[in-house]
Amino acid sequence: MTLSLRQRKILDFIRHFMRDQGFPPTIREIGEEVGISSTSVVNYNLEVLERKKLISRNRHVSRGLRLAGSVDVVSIPLVGRIAAGEPVPIPEASADIALFDETVEIASNMLPDTEGIYALQVRGESMIDALINDGDIVLMRHQSHADNGDLVAARLVDNNETTLKRFFHEGNNRVRLQPANPTMEPIYVPADKVEVQGKVMMVIRDLHRPGPRASLS
Repeated sequence: MTLSLRQRKILDFIRHFMRDQGFPPTIREIGEEVGISSTSVVNYNLEVLERKKLISRNRHVSRGLRLAGSVDVVSIPLVGRIAAGEPVPIPEASADIALFDETVEIASNMLPDTEGIYALQVRGESMIDALINDGDIVLMRHQSHADNGDLVAARLVDNNETTLKRFFHEGNNRVRLQPANPTMEPIYVPADKVEVQGKVMMVIRDLHRPGPRASLS
């Protein structure tokens, strides 16, 4: 089977990326790896690989590439954004996840049980010491309870805002929502004024953004 050097590089990168990360690269990630600045040129080469039945593509989902003969993939609904910083409003994720059109795809063996799983894109840098950076995708399992230390999406009832933090139930009927960034302060909320919306199960890294600047202290 005849492939150009560029197409072989693209195919090798997709293989290595999926082996290492467990999910496909984006068109932008492919272009940066092989030195192509134009997304249309990347698309052209992907179409060649698709015609040769070396890959398949789902153009309606994020990271919709699949290698021929690769493991099955599952689509996870991407329901909105969540703040790793100051709390911000997000869509109600748990009840209406089937209504969202945008999805992310992961290998089925990375998260075998996908019941109640939804995806949120992270905004902010309050969780960088937990290796979660601005632009990353977190896969959440919908649940309304949390153990101390769990990384959760927590809704602040009084202002209907949600934030990504570590959950700690303290004495005096109080919850501490702890950032993983030494420059940021925890949020203290009465226990009856916070609702857990989900627990982080997996992080999908945005490789084009700077990596998490973990504290050395």
